[in-house]
Amino acid sequence: MLKIKDLSVAVEGKEIIHDVNLSIHSGETHVLFGPNGAGKSTLLMSIMGFPKYTITKGSITFKGKDITHMSLDERARMGIGMSFQRPPVVRGVKTRDMIAACLKQSNDSVEIAKLADKADMSDFLERDINYGFSGGEIKRSELMQLLAQKPELTLLDEPESGVDLVNIALIGNLMNDLLEKNCPIQVRKCMGLIITHTGHILDYVNARTGYVMCDGTIGCVGDPHEILNTIRERGYDECIQCYLGRIPPND
Repeated sequence: MLKIKDLSVAVEGKEIIHDVNLSIHSGETHVLFGPNGAGKSTLLMSIMGFPKYTITKGSITFKGKDITHMSLDERARMGIGMSFQRPPVVRGVKTRDMIAACLKQSNDSVEIAKLADKADMSDFLERDINYGFSGGEIKRSELMQLLAQKPELTLLDEPESGVDLVNIALIGNLMNDLLEKNCPIQVRKCMGLIITHTGHILDYVNARTGYVMCDGTIGCVGDPHEILNTIRERGYDECIQCYLGRIPPND
């Protein structure tokens, strides 16, 4: 469903990620670990198609189609959705109107109310998007929008960031709904790529494959819980040293 091959991306002329290879099959959830500044968010923004992120090499294929140079809106219509680590405040646009837009052809007040109840956001529908929201409320609002959009590929940038212990369990439940974790993997329509720095979200959402990004590229691939245990015991310095040890001396 998603295949990234030899991808390099620059921002304002500076290369941020290079030679990234990654693939996710339908129904799978993968998780991307890495220290701050490793290029994790740049990868997600590049998959989503934000114009600031210039692909200088490689390709992105989604559902068998090359989307490397497609616009953001074309990718969204194909079924890619994203939850941001720090989404903007949108003054003058009600949360209800955004949910209605995400429902595409339907402005069903019953469906909107159902989604708001599931995300514990019923009291926020008439408020401007993210205006005065806490960290947990912003994350719940983002996930409510994604549940309305029903993307086939969901990109989640640090969903546990800025969230307290009360909210993180609810956010985990919403993510499991979004990623169809209650269905056998063979019949799921949605797949996901989750960025995490701390790994706390894995206490609530199971992932099939883990990656560590170091210095703008994928340093290793493996079982996400084994990777997380290594990071918790030894820190990202161990991952960086492991990655550097694999680079040929002349590079």
